[in-house]
Amino acid sequence: MSPDKLAYMANQIATFFKSRPEHEAAAGVADHINSFWEPRMRAKLFEILDAGGTDLDPLVVEAAPMIRQPKPERA
Repeated sequence: MSPDKLAYMANQIATFFKSRPEHEAAAGVADHINSFWEPRMRAKLFEILDAGGTDLDPLVVEAAPMIRQPKPERA
């Protein structure tokens, strides 16, 4: 999946959770990504974040520390 598509999807999740109380929003984004995104998608998200995350909604960036980083794949 392309980085642009992943950023778009993450931003859609953030948009949904902005309707929640502020103290629940970032945790909701993280919980959704942890529950429904496969490890490869989360790995790509962290690549986007490591590159500066400029295309990501600030709520996604705020949620990042709560998102589980996938274990590195074995060769």
